[in-house]
Amino acid sequence: MNVLLTGLIIAASTLIGTIIGFAFKNIPHKYNDLLLGGAAGVMLGAAILGLIVPAANSAGRFSLLLTVLGVLAGALMISMLDKVTPHLHLLAGIDKESHAHNAGVSKVLLFVSAIAIHKLPEGLAAGVSFGTENMNDVLTVAGSISLQNIPEAMVVVAPLLAIGVTRFRAMLISLGIGVISMIGTFMGYYLVNMTSALLPFLLAFAGGTMLYVISDEMIPETHAHGYEKQATFSLLSGFMLILVIQKLLG
Repeated sequence: MNVLLTGLIIAASTLIGTIIGFAFKNIPHKYNDLLLGGAAGVMLGAAILGLIVPAANSAGRFSLLLTVLGVLAGALMISMLDKVTPHLHLLAGIDKESHAHNAGVSKVLLFVSAIAIHKLPEGLAAGVSFGTENMNDVLTVAGSISLQNIPEAMVVVAPLLAIGVTRFRAMLISLGIGVISMIGTFMGYYLVNMTSALLPFLLAFAGGTMLYVISDEMIPETHAHGYEKQATFSLLSGFMLILVIQKLLG
């Protein structure tokens, strides 16, 4: 029941962000960067405090080694997926990398696929966090993902509308992305229940995917429009927010 509720909350946060995005579809870059910077900080807090640290501190002789390997494996997976889908900042006009196999594919499909490959690991991270058997970790990860989903969904509404997507289709896309997050949540939960011996690796793997997205996607996007310092302090604020919340929950 807790897993289902977690998946629903994460999915709902994307829908909420999309609805808010309709009302504020022309958010200036300055505020976009502040929102995404804060979201990156929240994700950073979840990845480190809710996944990687518990992985390294878990019981087992090789927990530290599995944690290191898990982080690297998670980052490598997202890096490989990025080779066949565009970065989220493609539509912002700052994607300087070439991506194979994109020819002939619609902008909408590319855009949605870019979001989807990041939402599945996020859901996976929320599901895997149940393996710690510490609800504080679960709340930290799931709450952080939900918090960052709202501003992220807000700022992608305008590009979708700009390439001709109707509001109804944008809502359907948002719903589909939410379903993908839920699928990831269930996948993560059942993975850790199938093999507890690999718990440190799975936790770290989920954390590694999030760290990669933060470094390769979110931070470059927030530093591309001249508001680097504001975005940096927004990121720090997001991270400290998760630190405070986890401490209060503990």
